[in-house]
Amino acid sequence: MAVTAQEIRQTYPLPVYNYRVEIGPDAVAFSEVSGLSIGHEVSTYKESSVGGAPGPRVIHMPSQPTSPKITLKKGIVRGQSVATLYAWMASIALNTVEKKDVFVRLCDETGAPVISWRVANAFPTKLDAPSFDAKSNDVAIESMELQADRVTISEA
Repeated sequence: MAVTAQEIRQTYPLPVYNYRVEIGPDAVAFSEVSGLSIGHEVSTYKESSVGGAPGPRVIHMPSQPTSPKITLKKGIVRGQSVATLYAWMASIALNTVEKKDVFVRLCDETGAPVISWRVANAFPTKLDAPSFDAKSNDVAIESMELQADRVTISEA
């Protein structure tokens, strides 16, 4: 049975490699993004036995939303690393950190966004330099961790 390009576009899963990241108004190329999760803490309540049932009844209920921790990784490129990530991280020392919305957009084969994850009010908490090894020829990768208020998902 033949499958049309439109059927493939509508029913096949999207590959994870075709995405873009926007920090505020700036698009920044990252090789890896992780931690885009939505979760809640769980509260446990114990009720005394009801109607002659033995022992206490345990109830689990969702409570406060958890704060997401996002990790962004990218290769170091001359002139870009200090200008973007380090400048944002250095602003914390002056207590002038600017919280920014970060968008991760999963794109289709034409580059058009299909699904967007919005990381609200993010700010950097950690910037890691690459691991240096004289026996390796791997790309120098830096990583930044962000703390945020919440993650929301929308169709683009």
